[in-house]
Amino acid sequence: MKSVIRQISPATTVIDITHEIAPHDVRAGGLALARSAQYLAPGVVLAVVDPGVGTTRRGIAVEVGQGESVLVGPDNGLLAPAVALVGGAGTVVELTSDEHRLSAPGPTFDGRDVFAPAAAHICNGVPIADLGPEVDAAGLVPGLLALTRQEGEGLAAEVLWVDRFGNAQLNVDPEELTAYGSRVQVRSGDARRVASRARTYADLGAGELGLVVDSYGMVSLALDRRSAADELGIAAGSAVNLDPLPEGDDGGSPGTTTRVTLGDRASR
Repeated sequence: MKSVIRQISPATTVIDITHEIAPHDVRAGGLALARSAQYLAPGVVLAVVDPGVGTTRRGIAVEVGQGESVLVGPDNGLLAPAVALVGGAGTVVELTSDEHRLSAPGPTFDGRDVFAPAAAHICNGVPIADLGPEVDAAGLVPGLLALTRQEGEGLAAEVLWVDRFGNAQLNVDPEELTAYGSRVQVRSGDARRVASRARTYADLGAGELGLVVDSYGMVSLALDRRSAADELGIAAGSAVNLDPLPEGDDGGSPGTTTRVTLGDRASR
């Protein structure tokens, strides 16, 4: 795809956001794009997580920010969270122009044959109206994200993603935990742990589970220099409940630290 872009638009600079989206995980791709959107320079954004390649799902180009940027990719919900985050869609076209795509030996690599050429032509100044017919923005496939809900006195949440350090981002806004105090009971399946509200990972003690507001402004379950996801046995999509601690219950010790003294073995 990068080589195709370079051949069509040699002056274009390509900046990678990520290549670590799990295969077929459209939701994870949409989340990654939405998290990045406010930090991206104006230009063309090419996104491809496309399990429906070659089917009747549409390829689209979406103008956003009053034409400052264009998002290119499949109409399967991948682009929708980022489009919403930056204020909604302007002009939207379906990518049907044979002049602005490669001749494909098979229908299974639209990233190379359709989306990369379209992105490169837009970088060259080709109006998106030349790439295909305009379509109604209201008819685009939405991105689907679970919302938290009240369950008893607590909050039923979901793991949105797990980063490579094992921090588990929840679909929880920090303001939703305002009334919970400094410590919260965390339930996932049959497992129960107590988590402490913390500003940074390093503020957590040894073995102490934390609730940290991450770099995207969401609440994450974390351990200092360890994987919270591995320890709790959770992954993207896992259900997690956050409950206030019962009155008078401090949840026990958040962690145990053992002092180790080193000495000269020969003197023992």
